[in-house]
This record gives sequence, structure tokens and C-alpha cells, in this order.
Amino acid sequence: MNTVVGITGASGIVYGVRLLECLPKMRTVILSSDAARIAEVELGITKKAIHSKADAHFENEDLFSPLASGSVRFDAMAIAPCSTSTMSKIACGIADNLITRIASVALKERRKLVLLIRETPLSSIHLSNMERLVTAGATVMPASPAFYPKPGSVEDMVDFVVGRVLDELGVENDLYKRWDGKKPRLTGSRGSRRTRR
Repeated sequence: MNTVVGITGASGIVYGVRLLECLPKMRTVILSSDAARIAEVELGITKKAIHSKADAHFENEDLFSPLASGSVRFDAMAIAPCSTSTMSKIACGIADNLITRIASVALKERRKLVLLIRETPLSSIHLSNMERLVTAGATVMPASPAFYPKPGSVEDMVDFVVGRVLDELGVENDLYKRWDGKKPRLTGSRGSRRTRR
């Protein structure tokens, strides 16, 4: 599988990094300049360290990259996290950097495109752009961790979201406990706690 991972300047760089760690080869990564700066703030890691987790990388300004052409094959693209600015550009057909250009290629060539949105609350403009993208064939996923698996750490919550992205990409994974419909037994004070009014 040949997957392109775009990492843009939104909080939640850990999602893109973890996705790179879990994807099978071939993994190509592209970071926006803001993403590289946020990675240092949130994770204390450099752009070079993130590049090392992939099999190939390109600069976001490199519109001469082979991936900028629809004639070059790749299987899927995931942008994680995807800023609402990047999402809006893709929705409007603006391809002014390599990440938005590859996303445009994915849509026109009918390849898998997953956008992991990391923003809240959402304006009507955001929602309208999401609708346009879904209609065009993209998968739009807000980064929404679940609590039924009873996460014990931030890493567990990250793995749930990344596992769902992998599901959308068609990559088998066991990063999170899947819902089985069984009701948990409530014990102790947590089980008997009542809502106060």
C-alpha cells in the first residue's frame, strides 16, 4: 500500500505521527511549515524526526514532486491533523502547495482521501466545506475519541482516533477495543453515583 500522510498546522500533530508509525509501507509524509513548528511545541520533536518515521518525504512547497501529477500512482491520502484552512482550500479546489495538490489529485482520480479535522466549534462555513468534500468523495473525520473502551491514557485516546483512520484507509489494526454491545457491570461508588441537580 502506498499512502501519503499530510500533516498540517493544527493542534494534534500526534495523530499524524502515530499514523505514520502504524501504516504499512510505503509511507510518504509532507509537513506544512506550521505543522513543523507545532510539532516542536506539542511533542518536542523536529521535522527531521518525523521524516524518519516515513519511507519518503517531500517539502510542502515542492510542486515538482512526482506526487503532484495524477499520472503517478498512490493508493490513499490522509491529512492528520487537517486544519480548517487546508480543508477549505481543498473544498474550493485551491492547490497552492503539495498537500492541497495531492488532495486535489486524490479527488479527481477517485482515490481514498481522509481528512482528520481538529477544530471546535465549527462554523457554518466549515460545515458547508465538509459537505462539499463528502459529496466529492472524501471522508471527513473530526478527531473524536470514544470513551466506551475506557481509555487509561492520552495515548489510548490517540490510538482510538488513529485506529478509525486506519479503518477508513482499509488497514487492519488492533489499536482500540471495538464495540461489542455488552453492557459493563457497574461496581463501587462510580456505579452508584447519581446525577446531582
